[in-house]
Amino acid sequence: MTSIKNIISRQILDSRGHPTVETDIILDNGIIGRASVPSGASTGKHEAHELRDDKKDFHGKSVLNAVANVNGEIFDALTGTDASDQSFIDNTMIELDGTVNKRRLGANAILSVSLAAAQAAALYYKVPLFKYLGGKTNYKMPTPMFNVINGGVHANNKLSFQEFMIIPVNINSFSEGLRKSAEVFHCLKSIINDKGLSTSVGDEGGFAPNLNSESDALDIISMAIKKANYKLVDDFVFALDVASTEFFEKKKYSLTSEKKPLSSDQFISHLKKLTKKHPIVSIEDPMAEDDWDGWSKLTTEIGNEIQIVGDDLFVTNIERLKKGIQKKSANAILIKLNQIGTLTETIDCIELAKANRYETIISHRSGETENTFISDLSVALNCGQIKAGSLSRSDRIAKFNQLLRIEENFTSKKTIKNNRFY
Repeated sequence: MTSIKNIISRQILDSRGHPTVETDIILDNGIIGRASVPSGASTGKHEAHELRDDKKDFHGKSVLNAVANVNGEIFDALTGTDASDQSFIDNTMIELDGTVNKRRLGANAILSVSLAAAQAAALYYKVPLFKYLGGKTNYKMPTPMFNVINGGVHANNKLSFQEFMIIPVNINSFSEGLRKSAEVFHCLKSIINDKGLSTSVGDEGGFAPNLNSESDALDIISMAIKKANYKLVDDFVFALDVASTEFFEKKKYSLTSEKKPLSSDQFISHLKKLTKKHPIVSIEDPMAEDDWDGWSKLTTEIGNEIQIVGDDLFVTNIERLKKGIQKKSANAILIKLNQIGTLTETIDCIELAKANRYETIISHRSGETENTFISDLSVALNCGQIKAGSLSRSDRIAKFNQLLRIEENFTSKKTIKNNRFY
């Protein structure tokens, strides 16, 4: 039996040097499942609560209270239970916390245990994590979305938009897409350097040159695609993470590239112009997290042509997703485990999205660890797309390398799941 003998939690550091929670689940036979929790910089106000100590240590970012909650209350509640009973483990912690957004125990504390239990159970049954989570045989690899230029709160430059991504298309395998994208990434570095701009990288590993506008960023990426001997549309298309909540003030969108703030309708027009000028197939958080009317209007106008992704809008929360479905807001959802705080709730949200023909994208956070759980999850649930950052920083590369290992389990040459927008 996959009985939990011990639970040990500790404070470690994430990719930004901030504390986060790591937890070991130890089974009766000595098997150890380990999981660590990421943290976002651009966070939606409706996310589950990340518990921090608010003391002088680490400038108020230590997580010792969350660690203590795992080693105390959660340990008491879960020792002796079955690690493979994921719903029981997760629901027990939700009930133990007793708050709507996991404020008391901390979503970071709860998630570390939730993921570690799944990892321990997979090791017990001697199956890869993606097979343990998926439980089926018709797996498809996700198409990677590579963040090659950073802006917004992830970089110290003039770009308001947070991520400028390339998506390899017309590929037969994840490994092919990874190779082609890496070639473009290095060509991009060369071009940025030749222009006398900085090739330092942002939080998610993309370059952070001080460009003047969003079009400038897309133009320079287009040059890199050409230099790598690939073509726009045929080989690569673009995706954006606008993260518009970050520059939404007094019901206006304030872009650094624009002389004055834009109304919701004006900003929609701005985005539509960008999509006509560049082969953009996916836009994440184009409207602010509570601008529901703006979301519905944009979806109505271009949702048949472009993937419109809710991140801050939905925060992997099934109730907010239900509202979005009702209002016809977005046609895709970004999935972040720490936004909701348990594996069970995450899976429920993905299943609801799929049932309503919403595309699903598994995503990292800007503050990451070497944990590769999201790689397995993207394959297990056939999500079709994954965001794990750029082609630099070991915390990002770890996710891509894990996907290469997973792909070795496939016998078919064409392993990529199709997407209706590209």
